[in-house]
Amino acid sequence: MIKYRVGSLVVGMMVATACTSPPPEPMPITKPGDAAGASVVRRPIGEPTPPAVASIAKPESTTVTPFVVPPGIQYVCVSGSGEQRQQTAIEFAPKVRELCTKHPEMAPCQYERNVCRRSGGRVYEANGTEITLQTEAEYDKKVMRVRFKSN
Repeated sequence: MIKYRVGSLVVGMMVATACTSPPPEPMPITKPGDAAGASVVRRPIGEPTPPAVASIAKPESTTVTPFVVPPGIQYVCVSGSGEQRQQTAIEFAPKVRELCTKHPEMAPCQYERNVCRRSGGRVYEANGTEITLQTEAEYDKKVMRVRFKSN
């Protein structure tokens, strides 16, 4: 009887360990020395300035409270909440920025957005519009992207 209890306890611990996901890894930041020749530069944005008039956004709204975006930034990755909120600018090289502006469904743009989401963040365009997974699905329909899964 004791064997079964210990065995079920061990199995239960293994299942609990297998079901927990690791914490998200932080958004990788580009080192200052590597930024010169990089096609994508990720750097933290300073603290946002509070808006003059606070507006209440609807939960289903895809906009966020305004934040300061330096010029030339295509996307902003916002992670955390409240006091712990961090903003990371995703800045592309001029040719890649032009491509992502015209065709945001292209792979380099999507890759950077996915890096942000993997780190637990949410992706916003420079104008404050959130790029959700539903938006990504629309992009996939536009380019008719096919994903093959193994058995």
